Amino acid sequence: MGLDLSPDLDNQPQLFGAFNNPLLRLKGLCVEYSTPRGPVHAVDGVTIDIGSGEFIGLAGESGCGKSTIAQAILRVLHPPAVITGGEIWFENQDVLSMDLTELERFRWQGISLVFQSAMNALNPVMRIRDQITDVIEVHSKLSRADAIQRASELLDLVGIGQKRLMDYPHQLSGGMRQRVVIAIALALNPKMIIMDEPTTAVDVVVQQQIIQETQDLKERFGFSVMFITHDLSLLVEISDRIGIMYAGEIVELAPSRSLFTYPLHPYTQGLMSSFPALTGARERLTGIPGTPPDLVFPPPGCRFHLRCSLVQPRCKVSKPAYEQVSPGHFVACHLV
Repeated sequence: MGLDLSPDLDNQPQLFGAFNNPLLRLKGLCVEYSTPRGPVHAVDGVTIDIGSGEFIGLAGESGCGKSTIAQAILRVLHPPAVITGGEIWFENQDVLSMDLTELERFRWQGISLVFQSAMNALNPVMRIRDQITDVIEVHSKLSRADAIQRASELLDLVGIGQKRLMDYPHQLSGGMRQRVVIAIALALNPKMIIMDEPTTAVDVVVQQQIIQETQDLKERFGFSVMFITHDLSLLVEISDRIGIMYAGEIVELAPSRSLFTYPLHPYTQGLMSSFPALTGARERLTGIPGTPPDLVFPPPGCRFHLRCSLVQPRCKVSKPAYEQVSPGHFVACHLV
């Protein structure tokens, strides 16, 4: 934390990420949830770029705003959630100004979403075949027969096999249901897939299989991936870049290896010290004390200062700027 990492701000487009012409750009995105106590500032000023073919991870505690960002991108938020500020651009098109017809093309064809719980995402009284063909028939001009053929191909693609087309969700294992949701997300060859906690409810063996299949499909079809998870150790292995969220804000964004070897934000350092190393001497794990702040009345200054062991007086009153401190490495912390 004591190194002199002077921000290089000459290349202004890099303030938003690493791409001059990104596939997806979020700029100052704000989302609130209305409550009797006042608005919950679930996402507060998030700015990030995602390039074509990039695998980017998003990590943080429950309630930090990760899933809200995913739903805001596709404009599938339901009341009391509302986008209150910022911009969302996809291939230089303003997503927030799209009408229903444009949104219909954008969803599934531009960006598709793998929801957090596969069993809840699938309709329990519909066969797998019909759930896949519904997406295809609504968003394309394929005939019923061609849609069924496409569904068969998708199940083969994700490693289930077309013999399970006529099954109901309860007849499949958790890993198979997750693969079905991935198949639906791939149905219209999107340019980007957002995966929201896709491996939370499966064991480590199935998790590895799903991750490997996702990476193989990405390499084969060239789509981008936003992978949302609590498992920071997993993201280090599979992501090109990782964004760390805390209390509705991105506090650090960096290439995965850079984040692993030299995390700059105290919150990132706390997350890194929360999982054991596979090699070397045994060390006592340390957690992050305290709880996340109340987002109805967020604390002044740095939102992490109430839990930070390195807190300074200015952290309590002045919000740190989100700046680039080395090539591709952004952080919001007074200590850097």
